[in-house]
Amino acid sequence: MSAPLSSIRFSVLDRSRVRRGESHPAALRETVAFARLAEEWGYHRFWVAEHHSVPGVAGSAPTVLAAAAAAATSRIRIGTGGVMLPNHQPLVVAEQFGVLESLYPGRIDMGLGRSVGFTDGVRRALGHDKRAAEDFDAQLTELLAYFTEGRQGVHAWPAEGLRVPAFLLATGSGAERAARFGLPLVIAAVGGEDRMVEAIERYRADFRPSLPGATPYVVVSGSIVIADTTAQAHRLLLPEAWAVAYSRTRGEFPPLIPPSEIEARTMTARERRIFDEGLRGSLYGTEDEVADQLERLVSRTGADEILVHTSTYDRAARLASHRRLALVAGLLRESTGERDRAGARPGTAA
Repeated sequence: MSAPLSSIRFSVLDRSRVRRGESHPAALRETVAFARLAEEWGYHRFWVAEHHSVPGVAGSAPTVLAAAAAAATSRIRIGTGGVMLPNHQPLVVAEQFGVLESLYPGRIDMGLGRSVGFTDGVRRALGHDKRAAEDFDAQLTELLAYFTEGRQGVHAWPAEGLRVPAFLLATGSGAERAARFGLPLVIAAVGGEDRMVEAIERYRADFRPSLPGATPYVVVSGSIVIADTTAQAHRLLLPEAWAVAYSRTRGEFPPLIPPSEIEARTMTARERRIFDEGLRGSLYGTEDEVADQLERLVSRTGADEILVHTSTYDRAARLASHRRLALVAGLLRESTGERDRAGARPGTAA
């Protein structure tokens, strides 16, 4: 394994995706079981996400689910990718992460996003509208203050004085905001790899050291699939790409369906365009092919960490892919199953 790939961390983001015919509780139990396997295979972090009123996603309460994953594991870092801050009061978010860090010290990450509810109805039910995201900087400032000395006489016990690393998910101006606040950046190739690389370069150039972070830290997020053949790996990506196309043309994110049904569909021009965009940027193939793609990605981005967010209809194939990736990344040794993890490096994301 070449130095660039073997020197970076690999982590997992699981969105508790629901397969057609499967219950939401079953998807949540699968997430907790997956966290145990990710720890066994040597991944650095295991994150969960926040979605509301989405038929195809069971993860609606990320801090609650993170607590279950932390209770089921003992070493891997547990966090959120992310809590959507405009949906919540900063005081409550600080209290929740303070409780998590108190129960599982040194293992909790606070990944934060700027998105609001998926539809007008969801936003109304959450008590917010699209304008809530406009106050994100103020919300973030307030949230971070609760971990130091409180804010305007209010204290978020037990968060105050605790070190809970905060990460910003890059959407829109997210990279510039992460640089301004001096926080680690989590970014995906939405809009193309070139745009992602440009955003990362701006982030590093504009980074302002802060109490949480002294140096820039870049987490590149993407879908990665390894299978016996390139065609098999590509096929595993189809259910998630179709779910994205379906959601953007119908306003509802559906459960995952088998690849065979997607292949048999006649898509509209708009569906096909969104579907193809959903596949773009994914890394897939055999072990050697994915290793080459990862080396190129790390070389272009200078990523400190790769966050894998693969979703598939075939659960067994998905787990097998993550285990094979752990082998490619040097987290596992095939002969003994022994984890081969690098020591923690300095910085807020350690």
